[in-house]
Amino acid sequence: MSEQKTFSLFEVAGIELEYMVVDRETLRASPTVDLLFKDVTGKITGDVERGDVEWSNELVAHVLEMKTAKPTADIPAFREKFASEVRAINALLAKRNLMLLPTAAHPLFDPFTETKLWAHDYHDVYELYNRIFDCRGHGWSNLQSVHLNLPFANDEEFGKLHTAIRLVLPIIPALSASSPILDGKPTGFLDARMEAYLHHQERLPQLMGHLIPEAVLTEEEYYREIFAPIGKALAPFDTKGIMDHQFANSRGAIARFDRGAIEIRVVDIQECPGADLAIAELVVKTLKALVDGRWASQYVQRAWHHKDLLKLFKKVIKQAGAARIRNHDFLLMFGLDKSEATANELWEHLLAEVGQDMGAEARACIAHILKHGCLAKRILARTGTKPSPERIIAVYKELAQCLQEDRQLP
Repeated sequence: MSEQKTFSLFEVAGIELEYMVVDRETLRASPTVDLLFKDVTGKITGDVERGDVEWSNELVAHVLEMKTAKPTADIPAFREKFASEVRAINALLAKRNLMLLPTAAHPLFDPFTETKLWAHDYHDVYELYNRIFDCRGHGWSNLQSVHLNLPFANDEEFGKLHTAIRLVLPIIPALSASSPILDGKPTGFLDARMEAYLHHQERLPQLMGHLIPEAVLTEEEYYREIFAPIGKALAPFDTKGIMDHQFANSRGAIARFDRGAIEIRVVDIQECPGADLAIAELVVKTLKALVDGRWASQYVQRAWHHKDLLKLFKKVIKQAGAARIRNHDFLLMFGLDKSEATANELWEHLLAEVGQDMGAEARACIAHILKHGCLAKRILARTGTKPSPERIIAVYKELAQCLQEDRQLP
């Protein structure tokens, strides 16, 4: 998000998409993002400016991030912009027989032998993380997500947006789950990335809290309830003051007061930018309806405790759209007056409620997910419950082709 201008609620959005760089034949991760960036810019760098889209590195050397260079008021316009960058990157990577791989977790990646931290910009921060947590784990080095950044202009807007985001977080993986396989085996979780993420910082639990953020409404309250405990927990390890507390906050949605934005982090990346942006657009439309008090007042929305929301989140990352929500009060937050419903049925209801404000392409992408299941479910339909490495590779090569062509897996 921009640091030069303060944006109001839903005026713009910032989107980040993460992909793993892999060998085209074996799908083995390739820690060569720095070489790709050097090919383009002539030097080792952590950022590549490409007009409306920028490339950047992440914690590890095999993950590349594409992001909106500036906050955008037009999410659908970035479908072709991101798709075009995917094709450009793949053309460059092909010279080393490499390509981008979608989905939120590599199904055959061994984090204990294949992890290589980014050795350039912010390396001191990454080394600190590694010293505290040992980043050789799926929750660190094998996770690719979509980050959705939404703005707020002041405390009042922050409180409304943060409250709405807390309610939507538990149901997002019903649409986005794309990480069913780790270490060559189905994990029992359709969103195994988030299951691994829930446990990757257990040494310092203050950094993540209960994943669903606490019900704080102002910047002052956020610093007191969230940032202060993070700083205290980090102090014995960060003796040189390397880490910014805002950077260390690992909740499923984090407040970035330096940017005037909240970043949503629980969205698994899909097989193509069209699907990623459709999910982002539907989440934004749903949040706007919540903030506007369409189905329930802010007062009622604020009453939800993060531990209750976490219980639902854990159910959804396991079963995705099939997860049964047996809570009339929660469903009423979204205007669904039923004693129970699946997460899929709730999203069908929300698409009917707010989808008319979305573009036809985005609605079609969401309808595909609701009809055929989240990407994780479609992957498992192809691999089976006891897949061989060869079968997994064949399925994920098909996903890489979906990414290249910006189309959804049938």
